[in-house]
Amino acid sequence: MPTIRVEMFEGRTPEQKKEFVKAITEVACKTLGGKPEGVDVLIYELKKTDWATGGVLWSEK
Repeated sequence: MPTIRVEMFEGRTPEQKKEFVKAITEVACKTLGGKPEGVDVLIYELKKTDWATGGVLWSEK
């Protein structure tokens, strides 16, 4: 089964992350088959000063 890497801005609560990884795991199992125990979700939280789109830091938007 997959390892799913998620990159997002910091600031979500532990409860939001718990619900998010549960939903991702359910969708992965439904679409790919397999069991939840085989799905890994890695969350990487970034500051807006560490992410840019179109040459502009998100902290400046």
